Amino acid sequence: MASKSAPHFDTDVVVIGAGPAGAAAASQLVRLGHEVRVLERSHFPRFSIGESLLPQCMSYLEAAGLLETVQAADYQFKNGAAFTRSTRTTAIDFREKFSPGWGTTYQIERADFDQRLIQAAAAYGAQVAFGVTVTDFQPDDERPRVSYVDEHGQTATLTARFVLDASGYGRVLARQLDLERDPRLEPRMALFTHLEDHIDDPSYDRDKILIGVHPDDATIWYWLIPFANGHASVGVVGAIDTLEQYGDNTEERWRALIDAEPRYRQLLHNARPVRPFSELKGYSADVSSLHGPGFALLGNAGEFLDPVFSSGVTIALRSANMAAPLVDRRLRGEAVDWQMEFEAPLRQGIATFRAFVDAWYDGRLQTIVFNEAQPEGLKRMISSVLAGYAWDLENPFVAAADKRLTTLAQLCDDTPPQAQQSPL
Repeated sequence: MASKSAPHFDTDVVVIGAGPAGAAAASQLVRLGHEVRVLERSHFPRFSIGESLLPQCMSYLEAAGLLETVQAADYQFKNGAAFTRSTRTTAIDFREKFSPGWGTTYQIERADFDQRLIQAAAAYGAQVAFGVTVTDFQPDDERPRVSYVDEHGQTATLTARFVLDASGYGRVLARQLDLERDPRLEPRMALFTHLEDHIDDPSYDRDKILIGVHPDDATIWYWLIPFANGHASVGVVGAIDTLEQYGDNTEERWRALIDAEPRYRQLLHNARPVRPFSELKGYSADVSSLHGPGFALLGNAGEFLDPVFSSGVTIALRSANMAAPLVDRRLRGEAVDWQMEFEAPLRQGIATFRAFVDAWYDGRLQTIVFNEAQPEGLKRMISSVLAGYAWDLENPFVAAADKRLTTLAQLCDDTPPQAQQSPL
């Protein structure tokens, strides 16, 4: 009697998307001995926002074997975040934090950063195809299948043992499998460009991202991310209807809003744009599940919150860092509980970031940030979350973020500094 033949697989793992999550997952998996095919719709280098890393990213890059690649790129050093509102300024130094781990990182142009990461993954052995679009996905616990078409119209299907969707804003599997759901955040818009910044103010600290607040509408905020080459990414975020009132097109709105914020207006008075003005609307996203038969969703392909605290790349790298060892175990025949070992803990940290995003827009976190008299221990706990340590359950502002933020905001708003007590 003939023995049953082993099932055929074209590869061990298909990774959809070559951004940070895809590169990190592919890098880890090939280093663990698996064959990985990466399918990317774009050609690299390609522009993307999400340019200010958080210190927590550094440990994830290290785990993926990508840290030396990033360190060799000579990116702009980053050690914290500065905040400005009308005439008030303050700063948080990420090195002064509650959680152990990295306290510094980089500000990066994503076109270069993403290309370096995927090139490093390819150097480890990942097979990367650019200019291909995934057209169909068939989930299956044993043999998930991905179909795609290249730029010449040639179609193909890959049978794998597991599939990771790291397609970012493309959200390939979420759309094909009808997993999308209400992200529970107000639809907002970002207006942005890159500049030769020509900042000549000696008080300006290029080692920090600068986050500004509109003087008349605290729900509108600004980012200024300096790069090592003298360029900077500058953007404005607010409710879609609100920002559209500032002009007839993206550039008019951006310029009017920058002119309305005194610190930005002063810093950027010599600036010259080096790329077109762009806008991104309704970017927040969520899904009903981050995993299914033979697949898991990484980073923005599953859930994206808001750019205010630069959490996107951190969540992407965290998800890749969590998923790759689980895929390795799965391919080696071990049982994996994707709900308990991946989705639940990943979403726990995302929920912490969401609590901070909500507290920023409703004013609680702004009250805290601009109050210089908060106890040093609490400031270090806030610094940890803003540095990306949203999974450190030893930090009370992770374990019970919303409650702690509400209590601390009330203390900062209502109580004279000399009478403040810890809300813990």
